[in-house]
Amino acid sequence: MSDNSKTHGRDLEERTEKFAKMVRSFIKKLPRWFGTIDDARQLMRSSGSVAANYSEAQSAISRRDFIYRTRICKKEIRESILWLRLLDNSLSSELELKRNELVKEAEELTAIFTAINKKVERNVKEE
Repeated sequence: MSDNSKTHGRDLEERTEKFAKMVRSFIKKLPRWFGTIDDARQLMRSSGSVAANYSEAQSAISRRDFIYRTRICKKEIRESILWLRLLDNSLSSELELKRNELVKEAEELTAIFTAINKKVERNVKEE
């Protein structure tokens, strides 16, 4: 792996961790009721899973292991988008704005993981 790809990998590792932290900050501000608590718990798990699996991908033992981990990242980030969208629609304008920012970041991460997977899978096929 080149130094440049290691740098990009570390940047993405930090970005996925930051996303998980931003989700936790958002969840702390949500109103407490049964539906919100359950959705928030699922959101917290999926957002943390993105960061954890990308960290694992950085230590992958093979390209196939890396692909597997980044596919899980993509799956978990898409799940995070779902939970963000399912949260109560009567959020304050401040929380609604924050939710929209998190959805946008999650969509950008989805695009990044899609591009990574396509590139690495193409390289594996060429070997």
